[in-house]
Amino acid sequence: MTSSYFWLSDEQFARLEVFLPTDTRGKPRVDGRRVISGIVHVLKSGGRWADAPAVYGPRKTLYNRFVRWAAKGVWTDIFHALARIDGPPAEVLIDSTAVRAHRCAAGGKGGSRARPSVAQEADAPPRYTP
Repeated sequence: MTSSYFWLSDEQFARLEVFLPTDTRGKPRVDGRRVISGIVHVLKSGGRWADAPAVYGPRKTLYNRFVRWAAKGVWTDIFHALARIDGPPAEVLIDSTAVRAHRCAAGGKGGSRARPSVAQEADAPPRYTP
């Protein structure tokens, strides 16, 4: 396994495995460790699901598991359990969003002072300029 890929250790996966759904129908599930490692890799890299490396299995499987488990609350259960292990915080927020506005986003030159409507000036009598 190459170091450029993210892989859960046996110990890490054993801690997560108890939270994974077992009531599945149809074809047997592929390796849960591989799928979770692939999901973490995509989320960590910030890439698209379609760009996930093939070593994690079908990209559609990664996306479908992520979305279905999110709808079932599996990820929330995992995050709450992991937060309880290390101490008091009941919720852990993970976000590194930074939003920057362009310098002209606040308004045009001169600020936001009131200006007369063009329609009012069109109805006014013509100005005489010698």
